[in-house]
Amino acid sequence: MNASLVSRLGALIIALLLPVLASAEPATGSMAPGFRLQDQHDAWVSLADQKGKWLVVYFYPMDETPGCTTEACEFRDNIFAFRRLGVNVLGISVQDVASKKEFAAKHSLPFSVLADSNKAVAKAYGVLGILGFAHRETFVIDPQGRIAKHYADVDPKAHSKQLLVDLQALIKPAG
Repeated sequence: MNASLVSRLGALIIALLLPVLASAEPATGSMAPGFRLQDQHDAWVSLADQKGKWLVVYFYPMDETPGCTTEACEFRDNIFAFRRLGVNVLGISVQDVASKKEFAAKHSLPFSVLADSNKAVAKAYGVLGILGFAHRETFVIDPQGRIAKHYADVDPKAHSKQLLVDLQALIKPAG
């Protein structure tokens, strides 16, 4: 390859990666980035709608892949424990609403899975990967809208149960 071609390829790679690399996740204690996305029922769900509640926002790469299905089904199987704690669960990936409808129906998901098809929310949370899919990461957002905890390395099989343990410690009874 000649030097000019190598230089142009390098510039192209940097141009493609820069938006992904420039996105850093919000720090613990900072305000969570706002969002407004459609769920599997065509309803619009926003972070503002969740104010005053504890919230788990989990990002996952793709509907119907083994790890993503395992993670979603673990949340489904533990949903009553989350509800007892007063915690809402939202799943987000970059597929469209039609994909969310199929995924949620097939696995009887009792919580909203949101379509971030333009990838703006994944970018805002710093979880958009180089290939254009969200990384498997989770944010716990407190009732004031601040990031209470961030999980960057998630085991789909054990994550839901670990979150429940951590949430019990985070949510201190009043009085």
